[in-house]
Amino acid sequence: MADDKKRLALLDAALRHVPFDGWTWRAIDAAAKDLEIDPVEARRLYPGGPEEMIRAFSSEADRQMLAGLERLDLESMKVRDKVTAGVRLRLEAVAAHREAARRALAFFAMPQYAASGLRCLYRTVDAIWYAAGDTATDYNFYTKRGLLAGVYSSTLLYWLNDKSDDYAATWAFLDRRIAEVLKVAGRLGKGVSAAMNLPDRLFGRFAEAGKGLARNRGSRLRGARR
Repeated sequence: MADDKKRLALLDAALRHVPFDGWTWRAIDAAAKDLEIDPVEARRLYPGGPEEMIRAFSSEADRQMLAGLERLDLESMKVRDKVTAGVRLRLEAVAAHREAARRALAFFAMPQYAASGLRCLYRTVDAIWYAAGDTATDYNFYTKRGLLAGVYSSTLLYWLNDKSDDYAATWAFLDRRIAEVLKVAGRLGKGVSAAMNLPDRLFGRFAEAGKGLARNRGSRLRGARR
């Protein structure tokens, strides 16, 4: 079995243990035992331990979200509807593992892992905007992603505690947040950071976290044109 498949299988197995053991080596070792994998092999597959496995969990959810967006008729949709669909599909991608998502949020709340959590958040909102057809390259590039980061984060927190049927309350909350952000985006200015519910220094770190990804994407696009 190729390493990528082994990593995904180990992640799937670990998700059965995370609600009880958290994102820990204990959960990873239990998953390895379930799959009859040597613990040493599990550490080779995830040398970064629980932090790396959470990043894989986030990346897999992003992949499922993008696959869901590709099945939609995006060309006929308004940008607002594309972005809303992206957020909704991202949450639906982890709906079967809501407690694992809650535990991941708590893990990234620890100071030593905050930067890693911010990078995961950036990749998610960047993927949504990119799928929605965003081509901005100026400061607006980061403003859009910062605003969506606030929408996504607040909606995620609401969703984690939502007990309504089919998460109807969450989708209504998401619609309200999107509407609020559109009002702010219409006038931009100093109100942007406040609307995101993110302190200025975090917004700066958020933009910094995205620069590498933006540069890599630009390099890939230039390579594709050659």
